[in-house]
Amino acid sequence: MAKSLFTPDARQLARLLAQARRDAGITQVELARTLGKPQPFVSLIERGERRVDVVEFCEIARAIGWRPLDLFDRFLECREQPEPAEG
Repeated sequence: MAKSLFTPDARQLARLLAQARRDAGITQVELARTLGKPQPFVSLIERGERRVDVVEFCEIARAIGWRPLDLFDRFLECREQPEPAEG
């Protein structure tokens, strides 16, 4: 089994979190400040280079104006769509 950091689902989650943040009109710097983290923390997550645990997921969701369960439902919906081709 591949490490979860490099699975299609992990990449999809990273894309979803980045898009939800942008849709909320929040910069990486603003999100990081709200979370009490440095900006690279957010960047690493959005680039798929850092895993997000469930507590962090909930904190991120709330910080960008989502209920965690609603954002997780959106993730599950995205999983059913084919992954975009790279390149």
